[in-house]
Amino acid sequence: MHHKITPSSTVRRLSSQNRQILKEMVTDENGPGTVLRDFETLLRFIGPAGTKVGSKAGFLPAEALPKLNAELVHPLQIGVERPQQKSYPNINCLYLLLRASGMSHVAKQGKDNLLFLNERVMQSWRNLNPTERFFTLLESWLLRGKPEILGERPWGILGPAIKWATLFSNIPDQGLEVSGNKSAEHTITYSLGLSGVAMLNLFGLINVESAAPEQGKGWLIARIQRTDFGDALLQLLYEPLTYWEDYGAYEKNALSPSFGLLQPLLQPLFPEWQKNLTVPEPGFRDGVYVFKVSIGRIWRRIAAPGRLDMDSLSRIVLDSFDFDYDHLYSFTFKSRFGTDVSVNHPGTEDDPPLADTTLIGELEFRPGLEIEFLYDFGDMWKFRIQLEEIRPADPKMAKAVIIESRGQAPEQYDRWDEDE
Repeated sequence: MHHKITPSSTVRRLSSQNRQILKEMVTDENGPGTVLRDFETLLRFIGPAGTKVGSKAGFLPAEALPKLNAELVHPLQIGVERPQQKSYPNINCLYLLLRASGMSHVAKQGKDNLLFLNERVMQSWRNLNPTERFFTLLESWLLRGKPEILGERPWGILGPAIKWATLFSNIPDQGLEVSGNKSAEHTITYSLGLSGVAMLNLFGLINVESAAPEQGKGWLIARIQRTDFGDALLQLLYEPLTYWEDYGAYEKNALSPSFGLLQPLLQPLFPEWQKNLTVPEPGFRDGVYVFKVSIGRIWRRIAAPGRLDMDSLSRIVLDSFDFDYDHLYSFTFKSRFGTDVSVNHPGTEDDPPLADTTLIGELEFRPGLEIEFLYDFGDMWKFRIQLEEIRPADPKMAKAVIIESRGQAPEQYDRWDEDE
């Protein structure tokens, strides 16, 4: 069950001026902002065949970034010789929207990791009108855009709505001069950061004037100006979104396929918003899952049926290294949305999903996926688990088996501890 965001008194508290601004806003490919046109550019860049991405984080290839940047409506000028994806905050934002929306996934193909478009989700996207697309992407940022998708640390108690409001509170009506203003640079860094500023700019919530690039430096900002649309939308959304952050609904929705959670609030002002993006619920995939489990250069290869629960997988991993079962653990991996997911020991009842009620085949594992198995929160044993392949299901296979071993398992406990 999801928390509902309902109009209640929020729209009534919206000033008449801001209500009129929102009602008169025309949402199409030309605005607000450039997000719809730039997002389509990213979709064309990936294409039906997908594109090669980095092996660990799944980020776009460095050699393609300047070309993609040049094709956007407002390309960024930077002075970095060897740019990474984060060097282009506009591309970083579009990537976040792509992953958080569920329109893409990363999968292994041979030795390469590729970023693919999910064709079923793309069919739903193509059936949306511009208003519906705009607010799908806005929800992808505000309700689903967890910072770990971009390899950044979690926000803690402050979510994007509070950071958005913090930045706006520091931008006077006449605009904020940033170049040479250490206070303004500090405000940007500790509110939304450059990616957040780029996101607001993409959605037409602010206007950004770029400064001339400098050698060795990334995107430089000369000036930021709030837009009337940005002020009005923030007044409408701030209270409901901070409610979501306070009650943890934001965290839960980041793994959910559901869209349209802001629709009850915004539809009275944007009646064109009728349909929502449809992302399929995760389904069970049977088969024989072949995992390679490593500690350093010591490894075991394990085959497990998809019908096996994750607690049973933990036991065969521990058995293969001659460890006992006396401690808590967690499995952590990247979901299809690019977010971190943890499946936890049954003893942590207040922190679902739990391993004894979660089947391997329910988790949408793809070949090439890497999982961290953290065992014993005191000694912090970290096992690296990689899914190598999914073989056809074997009805006769009822439990996991160790099919190959290399190297002698380490001692679980120091001999000094045993003497003690």
